[in-house]
Amino acid sequence: MGKGKPVTQSDVIDGRKRVVIESLTPQIDDGRYPIKRTAGDSVIVEVDAFADGHEHIACLLHYRRQIDDTWTEIAMAPLGNDRWRATFKVDEVGRYLYTVSAWVDQFQSWCHDLGKRPETDKDLLVAFEVGAQLLADAAQRASGTAAKQLKAVAELLRSDAGQSEKRGAALAPELAALMARHDGRAFAVHYNKELVVTVDRARAGFSSWYEFFPRSCTERETRHGTFKDCEAHLSYVAAMGFDVVYFPPIHPIGRTNRKGKNNSVVCTPADVGSPWGIGAEEGGHKAVHPDLGTLEDFRRFVAKAKDHGMEVALDIAYQCSPDHPYVKQHPQWFRWRPDGTVQYAENPPKKYQDIYPIHFESEDWLGLWQELKSVVLFWIEQGVTIFRVDNPHTKPLAFWEWLIGEVQSEHPDVVFLSEAFTRPKVMYRLAKAGFTQSYTYFTWRNTKWELTEYFTELTQTQVHEYFRPNLWPNTPDILHAYLQFGERPAFVARLVLAATLGANYGIYGPAFELWERRARELGSEEYLDSEKYQIRAWDLQRPDSLKELIARVNQVRRENAALQRDRNLLFHTVDNEQLICYSKSTDDLSNIIVMVVNLDPHHTQSGWVELPLEDFGLEAQQPYQVHDLLTDARYLWHGARNYVELNPQVVSAHIFRLRRRVRSEHDFDYFM
Repeated sequence: MGKGKPVTQSDVIDGRKRVVIESLTPQIDDGRYPIKRTAGDSVIVEVDAFADGHEHIACLLHYRRQIDDTWTEIAMAPLGNDRWRATFKVDEVGRYLYTVSAWVDQFQSWCHDLGKRPETDKDLLVAFEVGAQLLADAAQRASGTAAKQLKAVAELLRSDAGQSEKRGAALAPELAALMARHDGRAFAVHYNKELVVTVDRARAGFSSWYEFFPRSCTERETRHGTFKDCEAHLSYVAAMGFDVVYFPPIHPIGRTNRKGKNNSVVCTPADVGSPWGIGAEEGGHKAVHPDLGTLEDFRRFVAKAKDHGMEVALDIAYQCSPDHPYVKQHPQWFRWRPDGTVQYAENPPKKYQDIYPIHFESEDWLGLWQELKSVVLFWIEQGVTIFRVDNPHTKPLAFWEWLIGEVQSEHPDVVFLSEAFTRPKVMYRLAKAGFTQSYTYFTWRNTKWELTEYFTELTQTQVHEYFRPNLWPNTPDILHAYLQFGERPAFVARLVLAATLGANYGIYGPAFELWERRARELGSEEYLDSEKYQIRAWDLQRPDSLKELIARVNQVRRENAALQRDRNLLFHTVDNEQLICYSKSTDDLSNIIVMVVNLDPHHTQSGWVELPLEDFGLEAQQPYQVHDLLTDARYLWHGARNYVELNPQVVSAHIFRLRRRVRSEHDFDYFM
């Protein structure tokens, strides 16, 4: 064999750095995107860290707010098999950084070796000297009382004291903690990147949305509702317990190719058009429809909503009517066809002649991006900090990452909801790119298997680190067949599922509480007489309205912390495919909520539910109470397996709070 080139120090980083750090979680796409949390949440970090040989290692978690310079350190605890864990809390809105370091811990390795040596070991004197040197070195790094304590133990190890005394001092937990604080961390290895946590405000993680068309705040369909009419409507929405009021676009509506009722291409002078056909001579994305009122009227509505404990969410739809000022002022922002006309929106066989999509591949793409950002900033100035974004999957992913990053760097409390009903990978990438919340496939998941599989994916896989679901049983665009043919019980079931499977949910009303279920035609998910194309006058006092049930469900959500999270969702066995059972609980098990929903809107269904009593901290031999928070009924259950029966004509669901049996100081039992 020929002689190889000799190894020099320049050929390796540092051959004395022996620790390996890998498989750090959580992180998204090798750290490319941040994970998500809300203020007050914890981040549980795990990592594999190990070295050659049998020496012990020390492993530290480092974290800080991105705007701070100083790192906080937490010792990571060993889980076994070279896996380590530590937790840190994120209390403030903004961004946090976290990473890990590790090194061979000479002192802990020495302590472990000393603990195994018998008193007859002739090398004990040498061992004590090794420990004394480690302590003396640490004393040089310490100061004050700590330095004195370390020196004192070093001197003890070098003295004529008995072996038992030396061992006791050397292996004391207090000394281990002192040495950990003054470890020289020789040849420490640092993880190769700093990972990011985006921390949103509490409403990003727990919210109840109510969508309605402001122009339908009217007592008759011949009169256009106004922002002032909407102010009077706020008490109705607040009474149902919602905290976000969401408006479809409120801008001037184009007249060219305006759609008539039921999406007709024939339009009469009385037709009001689709709010998503944005832009007219009165203005574009920074203007309000004159029939709704003025910008000052809108600001006053936002303030009134706040007085009711609600925020206003506004629709951001980056598209234009043929009459939008952008079309004349910036023709380069649109795609022109060979015949000299602008390409309107199409999704064959559907045609949207009243809408021009924006051409994001324009040579003036940077100017376009800046203008679209200014639209968001304009509405933030009017008091809006929540935006529902229409069809973001039809715009460049890079644009959203830039826009959201730019806006949140100045306004970290802004929430963006992605309305992207598209392929899973695109939906997930939008969430990674920065969208705070996301619409889901919930509307089309109606069987037990579909719901279980889908929500297990959303809550029990890596998806939950970045994708924050917002569940909607209906929207102005979607009236699922389940609601069309299930009547009132179907609406009740979907309400409970949306409000309890997800910490964020919303309904499109008053269509939902009045269980509007008329489709435009058989097989269509479009509403007949859709509000997208006409004004509707709703009878809000109808005696069969679901408004009181909705209010009760929202009250239950507010009063039970277990329902205010997504990651604690667990499904449980029930021996009937028409019944689904799942639970949510707080970490300390002080609040355990179990849902049982009848998915069959037409027939009574029954079955045996099996609960994991040990996981709930319940003793199998002791009875426990399940308190139905919808009906206030209480049942005494025994053991893991219990019978349930749900008649959809009465109520389609149970929302049970589990209550433990407790013996009082006066020697009687009660449940709490």
